[in-house]
Amino acid sequence: MLRVGIDGRAFVSPAAGIRRYVAGLVRALLALGEPLEVVALGGPVGAHLPAGIGHVGEPSHPPTNLGWTLVGLPRAARAARVDLIHAPAYTAPFWSHVPAVLTIHDVSYELHPEWYPYRSDWMRRAFYRLSARAAAHILTVSAFSASEIAVAYGIRPDRITVTPLGVDDVFTAPGGDHAALPAGVRMPYVLHVGDLHARRNLPLLVDAVLEAGRRLGGSPALALVLVGVDRGVRATLLARASEAGAGGVVVHLSKLNDTELRALFRGAAAFVYPSLYEGFGLPLLEAMASGTPVIGSTAASIPEVVGDAGLLVDPRDRAGWTDAIVRVVGDPAWSRRLRASGLQRVSQFTWARTAWLTLEVYRRAA
Repeated sequence: MLRVGIDGRAFVSPAAGIRRYVAGLVRALLALGEPLEVVALGGPVGAHLPAGIGHVGEPSHPPTNLGWTLVGLPRAARAARVDLIHAPAYTAPFWSHVPAVLTIHDVSYELHPEWYPYRSDWMRRAFYRLSARAAAHILTVSAFSASEIAVAYGIRPDRITVTPLGVDDVFTAPGGDHAALPAGVRMPYVLHVGDLHARRNLPLLVDAVLEAGRRLGGSPALALVLVGVDRGVRATLLARASEAGAGGVVVHLSKLNDTELRALFRGAAAFVYPSLYEGFGLPLLEAMASGTPVIGSTAASIPEVVGDAGLLVDPRDRAGWTDAIVRVVGDPAWSRRLRASGLQRVSQFTWARTAWLTLEVYRRAA
Protein backbone atom coordinates (compact mmCIF):
# COMPACT_ATOMS: atom_id res chain seq x y z
CA MET A 1 0.00 0.00 0.00
CA LEU A 2 1.50 3.29 -1.14
CA ARG A 3 0.87 6.10 1.35
CA VAL A 4 1.14 9.62 -0.10
CA GLY A 5 1.11 12.83 1.90
CA ILE A 6 -0.16 15.90 0.05
CA ASP A 7 0.28 19.44 1.35
CA GLY A 8 -3.07 20.10 3.02
CA ARG A 9 -2.76 23.86 2.73
CA ALA A 10 -3.33 23.54 -1.02
CA PHE A 11 -6.99 22.65 -0.44
CA VAL A 12 -7.59 26.18 0.90
CA SER A 13 -5.13 28.00 -1.35
CA PRO A 14 -6.08 31.58 -2.26
CA ALA A 15 -5.56 30.54 -5.88
CA ALA A 16 -8.75 28.98 -7.27
CA GLY A 17 -6.80 26.99 -9.86
CA ILE A 18 -4.70 25.31 -7.17
CA ARG A 19 -7.80 24.41 -5.16
CA ARG A 20 -9.43 22.87 -8.24
CA TYR A 21 -6.29 20.97 -9.16
CA VAL A 22 -5.66 19.37 -5.79
CA ALA A 23 -9.33 18.52 -5.13
CA GLY A 24 -9.90 17.08 -8.61
CA LEU A 25 -6.67 15.09 -8.51
CA VAL A 26 -7.21 13.58 -5.05
CA ARG A 27 -10.82 12.61 -5.72
CA ALA A 28 -9.70 10.87 -8.91
CA LEU A 29 -6.75 9.15 -7.22
CA LEU A 30 -9.01 7.70 -4.55
CA ALA A 31 -11.49 6.54 -7.20
CA LEU A 32 -8.87 4.51 -9.10
CA GLY A 33 -9.27 1.51 -6.80
CA GLU A 34 -5.51 1.10 -6.51
CA PRO A 35 -3.62 0.24 -3.28
CA LEU A 36 -3.16 3.88 -2.34
CA GLU A 37 -3.78 6.04 0.72
CA VAL A 38 -3.72 9.83 0.58
CA VAL A 39 -3.16 11.96 3.68
CA ALA A 40 -3.52 15.74 3.88
CA LEU A 41 -0.46 17.06 5.67
CA GLY A 42 -1.49 20.12 7.65
CA GLY A 43 -4.05 22.69 6.65
CA PRO A 44 -7.48 22.91 8.23
CA VAL A 45 -9.95 20.05 8.54
CA GLY A 46 -13.31 20.62 6.88
CA ALA A 47 -15.69 19.98 4.02
CA HIS A 48 -13.06 21.14 1.52
CA LEU A 49 -11.18 17.84 1.99
CA PRO A 50 -12.29 15.07 -0.38
CA ALA A 51 -14.06 12.09 1.18
CA GLY A 52 -11.68 9.25 1.99
CA ILE A 53 -8.58 11.35 2.57
CA GLY A 54 -6.70 11.18 5.87
CA HIS A 55 -5.38 14.18 7.77
CA VAL A 56 -2.61 15.03 10.22
CA GLY A 57 -2.33 18.37 11.96
CA GLU A 58 0.52 20.79 11.61
CA PRO A 59 3.46 20.21 13.95
CA SER A 60 5.43 23.15 15.31
CA HIS A 61 7.25 25.16 12.67
CA PRO A 62 8.35 28.73 12.03
CA PRO A 63 5.20 30.84 11.41
CA THR A 64 5.77 31.61 7.72
CA ASN A 65 5.03 29.84 4.44
CA LEU A 66 8.74 29.16 4.11
CA GLY A 67 8.83 27.73 7.64
CA TRP A 68 5.85 25.49 6.90
CA THR A 69 7.31 24.10 3.68
CA LEU A 70 10.86 23.55 4.90
CA VAL A 71 10.17 22.47 8.50
CA GLY A 72 6.47 21.79 9.11
CA LEU A 73 5.71 19.74 6.01
CA PRO A 74 8.57 17.24 6.49
CA ARG A 75 7.63 16.89 10.17
CA ALA A 76 4.00 16.26 9.26
CA ALA A 77 5.12 13.68 6.69
CA ARG A 78 7.13 11.85 9.33
CA ALA A 79 4.20 11.92 11.78
CA ALA A 80 1.87 10.56 9.07
CA ARG A 81 4.36 7.82 8.10
CA VAL A 82 3.95 8.49 4.40
CA ASP A 83 6.14 7.06 1.66
CA LEU A 84 6.12 10.21 -0.43
CA ILE A 85 5.29 13.91 -0.22
CA HIS A 86 3.37 15.58 -3.03
CA ALA A 87 3.76 19.35 -2.96
CA PRO A 88 1.08 20.51 -5.44
CA ALA A 89 1.90 24.18 -5.85
CA TYR A 90 5.43 25.35 -6.66
CA THR A 91 7.23 24.88 -3.32
CA ALA A 92 8.57 21.72 -1.71
CA PRO A 93 10.92 20.80 1.15
CA PHE A 94 14.59 21.00 0.32
CA TRP A 95 15.20 17.96 2.51
CA SER A 96 12.99 15.23 3.95
CA HIS A 97 13.19 11.60 5.04
CA VAL A 98 10.99 10.67 2.02
CA PRO A 99 11.06 11.84 -1.62
CA ALA A 100 9.03 14.87 -2.69
CA VAL A 101 7.14 15.17 -5.96
CA LEU A 102 6.48 18.80 -6.91
CA THR A 103 3.84 20.24 -9.23
CA ILE A 104 4.90 23.41 -11.07
CA HIS A 105 2.01 24.88 -13.02
CA ASP A 106 4.04 27.52 -14.86
CA VAL A 107 7.22 29.57 -14.52
CA SER A 108 5.84 33.03 -15.20
CA TYR A 109 7.41 34.28 -11.94
CA GLU A 110 10.83 33.30 -13.23
CA LEU A 111 10.55 34.29 -16.88
CA HIS A 112 8.35 37.37 -16.57
CA PRO A 113 9.10 39.08 -13.25
CA GLU A 114 7.82 42.34 -14.72
CA TRP A 115 4.29 41.03 -14.11
CA TYR A 116 4.95 40.61 -10.39
CA PRO A 117 6.25 43.94 -9.07
CA TYR A 118 6.35 42.97 -5.38
CA ARG A 119 9.32 43.71 -3.22
CA SER A 120 9.80 40.11 -2.06
CA ASP A 121 9.51 38.50 -5.49
CA TRP A 122 13.22 37.74 -5.77
CA MET A 123 12.81 35.57 -2.67
CA ARG A 124 9.79 33.82 -4.17
CA ARG A 125 11.68 33.10 -7.39
CA ALA A 126 14.65 31.70 -5.46
CA PHE A 127 12.36 29.53 -3.32
CA TYR A 128 10.62 28.15 -6.42
CA ARG A 129 13.92 27.47 -8.17
CA LEU A 130 15.46 25.63 -5.22
CA SER A 131 12.26 23.62 -4.70
CA ALA A 132 12.37 22.47 -8.32
CA ARG A 133 15.97 21.39 -8.07
CA ALA A 134 15.43 19.54 -4.79
CA ALA A 135 12.35 17.57 -5.89
CA ALA A 136 12.66 13.90 -6.77
CA HIS A 137 10.37 14.50 -9.74
CA ILE A 138 8.36 17.36 -11.20
CA LEU A 139 4.81 17.25 -12.48
CA THR A 140 3.45 19.93 -14.75
CA VAL A 141 0.27 20.48 -16.68
CA SER A 142 1.31 21.00 -20.31
CA ALA A 143 4.12 20.26 -22.72
CA PHE A 144 4.59 24.02 -22.99
CA SER A 145 5.22 24.31 -19.25
CA ALA A 146 7.54 21.31 -19.29
CA SER A 147 9.77 22.99 -21.85
CA GLU A 148 9.68 26.29 -19.94
CA ILE A 149 10.61 24.59 -16.64
CA ALA A 150 13.53 22.77 -18.25
CA VAL A 151 14.93 26.03 -19.58
CA ALA A 152 14.16 28.25 -16.58
CA TYR A 153 15.48 25.92 -13.87
CA GLY A 154 17.97 23.77 -15.75
CA ILE A 155 15.95 20.60 -15.11
CA ARG A 156 16.53 17.53 -17.27
CA PRO A 157 13.42 16.68 -19.32
CA ASP A 158 13.39 13.13 -17.93
CA ARG A 159 12.71 14.59 -14.47
CA ILE A 160 9.49 16.24 -15.68
CA THR A 161 6.18 14.51 -16.43
CA VAL A 162 3.20 16.19 -18.09
CA THR A 163 -0.14 15.47 -16.41
CA PRO A 164 -2.84 17.52 -18.20
CA LEU A 165 -5.73 18.67 -16.05
CA GLY A 166 -9.34 17.50 -16.04
CA VAL A 167 -12.66 19.27 -15.71
CA ASP A 168 -15.04 19.03 -12.76
CA ASP A 169 -18.38 17.28 -13.14
CA VAL A 170 -20.33 20.43 -12.30
CA PHE A 171 -19.47 21.82 -15.74
CA THR A 172 -20.37 18.65 -17.64
CA ALA A 173 -23.60 17.85 -15.79
CA PRO A 174 -26.77 18.13 -17.91
CA GLY A 175 -29.37 20.76 -17.09
CA GLY A 176 -28.91 24.18 -15.61
CA ASP A 177 -29.06 25.95 -18.95
CA HIS A 178 -31.68 28.37 -17.67
CA ALA A 179 -30.22 28.97 -14.20
CA ALA A 180 -30.38 32.55 -12.99
CA LEU A 181 -27.37 34.69 -13.78
CA PRO A 182 -25.60 36.52 -10.94
CA ALA A 183 -26.88 40.00 -10.13
CA GLY A 184 -25.60 42.68 -12.48
CA VAL A 185 -25.21 40.37 -15.48
CA ARG A 186 -27.47 40.63 -18.51
CA MET A 187 -27.27 39.10 -21.96
CA PRO A 188 -25.64 39.25 -24.42
CA TYR A 189 -22.15 39.00 -22.92
CA VAL A 190 -18.79 37.41 -23.46
CA LEU A 191 -17.01 35.92 -20.47
CA HIS A 192 -13.50 35.83 -19.07
CA VAL A 193 -12.66 33.72 -15.99
CA GLY A 194 -9.34 34.15 -14.21
CA ASP A 195 -7.71 36.64 -11.88
CA LEU A 196 -7.51 40.17 -13.26
CA HIS A 197 -3.77 40.21 -13.82
CA ALA A 198 -1.37 41.99 -16.17
CA ARG A 199 -0.53 38.80 -18.06
CA ARG A 200 -4.21 38.24 -18.89
CA ASN A 201 -4.07 41.07 -21.46
CA LEU A 202 -7.45 42.47 -20.45
CA PRO A 203 -7.10 46.06 -21.75
CA LEU A 204 -6.97 44.63 -25.27
CA LEU A 205 -10.06 42.56 -24.50
CA VAL A 206 -12.02 45.60 -23.27
CA ASP A 207 -11.18 47.47 -26.47
CA ALA A 208 -12.10 44.50 -28.67
CA VAL A 209 -15.44 43.94 -26.93
CA LEU A 210 -16.36 47.63 -27.18
CA GLU A 211 -15.60 47.69 -30.91
CA ALA A 212 -17.36 44.37 -31.48
CA GLY A 213 -20.43 45.73 -29.70
CA ARG A 214 -20.48 48.77 -31.97
CA ARG A 215 -20.24 46.58 -35.05
CA LEU A 216 -22.89 44.10 -33.89
CA GLY A 217 -25.33 46.81 -32.81
CA GLY A 218 -28.43 45.86 -30.90
CA SER A 219 -29.64 46.82 -27.47
CA PRO A 220 -28.43 46.21 -24.87
CA ALA A 221 -24.86 46.36 -26.09
CA LEU A 222 -22.55 43.37 -25.85
CA ALA A 223 -21.10 43.21 -22.33
CA LEU A 224 -17.84 41.79 -20.98
CA VAL A 225 -18.12 39.83 -17.72
CA LEU A 226 -14.86 39.34 -15.83
CA VAL A 227 -14.76 36.73 -13.04
CA GLY A 228 -11.78 36.60 -10.74
CA VAL A 229 -9.78 38.29 -8.02
CA ASP A 230 -8.50 41.75 -8.94
CA ARG A 231 -4.70 41.78 -8.98
CA GLY A 232 -4.44 45.50 -9.56
CA VAL A 233 -5.95 46.14 -13.01
CA ARG A 234 -9.72 46.43 -12.35
CA ALA A 235 -9.79 50.22 -11.97
CA THR A 236 -7.90 50.69 -15.23
CA LEU A 237 -10.30 48.42 -17.11
CA LEU A 238 -13.42 50.15 -15.79
CA ALA A 239 -11.94 53.56 -16.56
CA ARG A 240 -11.09 52.44 -20.10
CA ALA A 241 -14.72 51.48 -20.74
CA SER A 242 -16.04 54.63 -19.09
CA GLU A 243 -13.80 56.89 -21.17
CA ALA A 244 -15.19 55.18 -24.29
CA GLY A 245 -18.72 56.08 -23.19
CA ALA A 246 -19.56 52.49 -22.22
CA GLY A 247 -19.29 52.52 -18.44
CA GLY A 248 -21.77 49.70 -17.86
CA VAL A 249 -20.34 47.30 -20.41
CA VAL A 250 -17.62 45.82 -18.19
CA VAL A 251 -18.92 43.82 -15.20
CA HIS A 252 -16.57 42.42 -12.57
CA LEU A 253 -17.52 39.55 -10.24
CA SER A 254 -15.23 37.90 -7.73
CA LYS A 255 -16.65 35.33 -5.31
CA LEU A 256 -18.96 32.90 -7.11
CA ASN A 257 -19.92 29.33 -6.33
CA ASP A 258 -19.69 26.63 -8.97
CA THR A 259 -23.41 26.76 -9.78
CA GLU A 260 -23.21 30.49 -10.50
CA LEU A 261 -20.06 30.01 -12.55
CA ARG A 262 -21.66 27.26 -14.61
CA ALA A 263 -24.66 29.52 -15.28
CA LEU A 264 -22.29 32.24 -16.51
CA PHE A 265 -20.46 29.85 -18.82
CA ARG A 266 -23.69 28.49 -20.29
CA GLY A 267 -25.21 31.92 -20.79
CA ALA A 268 -22.16 33.44 -22.48
CA ALA A 269 -22.09 34.09 -26.20
CA ALA A 270 -18.37 33.22 -26.07
CA PHE A 271 -15.56 32.59 -23.64
CA VAL A 272 -12.64 34.94 -24.38
CA TYR A 273 -9.09 34.30 -23.17
CA PRO A 274 -6.43 36.61 -24.69
CA SER A 275 -3.75 35.73 -22.11
CA LEU A 276 -0.10 36.32 -22.85
CA TYR A 277 1.08 33.44 -20.66
CA GLU A 278 -0.58 30.35 -19.18
CA GLY A 279 0.75 27.08 -17.88
CA PHE A 280 -2.50 25.38 -18.85
CA GLY A 281 -5.69 27.46 -18.76
CA LEU A 282 -8.26 25.45 -16.82
CA PRO A 283 -11.15 27.87 -17.58
CA LEU A 284 -10.78 26.91 -21.24
CA LEU A 285 -11.79 23.34 -20.34
CA GLU A 286 -14.63 24.56 -18.15
CA ALA A 287 -15.94 26.69 -21.01
CA MET A 288 -15.78 23.86 -23.54
CA ALA A 289 -17.41 21.45 -21.09
CA SER A 290 -20.22 23.97 -20.60
CA GLY A 291 -20.84 24.15 -24.35
CA THR A 292 -19.49 27.69 -24.64
CA PRO A 293 -17.67 28.73 -27.85
CA VAL A 294 -14.02 29.52 -27.08
CA ILE A 295 -11.83 32.29 -28.46
CA GLY A 296 -8.30 31.90 -27.14
CA SER A 297 -4.84 33.32 -27.53
CA THR A 298 -2.16 31.74 -29.70
CA ALA A 299 0.31 32.17 -26.82
CA ALA A 300 1.85 29.67 -24.42
CA SER A 301 -0.18 26.54 -23.56
CA ILE A 302 -3.51 27.73 -24.92
CA PRO A 303 -3.27 26.14 -28.41
CA GLU A 304 -2.25 22.88 -26.73
CA VAL A 305 -5.45 22.89 -24.66
CA VAL A 306 -7.90 24.23 -27.25
CA GLY A 307 -6.58 22.42 -30.31
CA ASP A 308 -8.84 23.08 -33.29
CA ALA A 309 -11.97 23.33 -31.10
CA GLY A 310 -11.91 27.13 -30.84
CA LEU A 311 -10.74 30.26 -32.58
CA LEU A 312 -7.13 31.19 -31.79
CA VAL A 313 -5.99 34.78 -32.20
CA ASP A 314 -2.66 36.53 -31.71
CA PRO A 315 -2.89 38.19 -28.27
CA ARG A 316 -1.41 41.42 -29.67
CA ASP A 317 -3.90 41.68 -32.54
CA ARG A 318 -6.78 43.84 -31.30
CA ALA A 319 -8.48 43.92 -34.70
CA GLY A 320 -8.22 40.14 -34.92
CA TRP A 321 -9.90 39.78 -31.53
CA THR A 322 -12.65 42.16 -32.56
CA ASP A 323 -13.26 40.18 -35.75
CA ALA A 324 -13.33 36.87 -33.87
CA ILE A 325 -15.86 38.13 -31.32
CA VAL A 326 -18.08 39.56 -34.06
CA ARG A 327 -17.94 36.28 -35.97
CA VAL A 328 -18.80 34.04 -33.01
CA VAL A 329 -21.47 36.29 -31.50
CA GLY A 330 -23.02 37.28 -34.82
CA ASP A 331 -23.07 33.92 -36.61
CA PRO A 332 -25.25 31.30 -34.85
CA ALA A 333 -24.15 28.50 -37.18
CA TRP A 334 -20.49 29.15 -36.47
CA SER A 335 -21.22 29.37 -32.76
CA ARG A 336 -22.96 25.97 -32.82
CA ARG A 337 -20.00 24.46 -34.65
CA LEU A 338 -17.59 25.70 -31.99
CA ARG A 339 -19.85 24.42 -29.20
CA ALA A 340 -19.85 20.94 -30.71
CA SER A 341 -16.09 20.97 -31.32
CA GLY A 342 -15.44 22.10 -27.76
CA LEU A 343 -17.56 19.34 -26.23
CA GLN A 344 -15.72 16.75 -28.29
CA ARG A 345 -12.32 18.21 -27.41
CA VAL A 346 -12.91 18.42 -23.67
CA SER A 347 -13.80 14.73 -23.46
CA GLN A 348 -10.06 14.04 -23.78
CA PHE A 349 -9.33 15.84 -20.50
CA THR A 350 -10.38 13.86 -17.43
CA TRP A 351 -9.21 13.83 -13.81
CA ALA A 352 -8.96 10.04 -14.09
CA ARG A 353 -6.28 10.45 -16.76
CA THR A 354 -4.49 13.02 -14.56
CA ALA A 355 -4.65 10.60 -11.64
CA TRP A 356 -3.22 7.61 -13.54
CA LEU A 357 -0.31 9.67 -14.87
CA THR A 358 0.34 11.07 -11.39
CA LEU A 359 0.17 7.65 -9.72
CA GLU A 360 2.79 6.31 -12.15
CA VAL A 361 5.14 9.09 -11.02
CA TYR A 362 4.42 8.39 -7.35
CA ARG A 363 5.34 4.74 -7.82
CA ARG A 364 8.60 5.56 -9.59
CA ALA A 365 9.61 8.19 -7.05
CA ALA A 366 8.68 6.38 -3.82
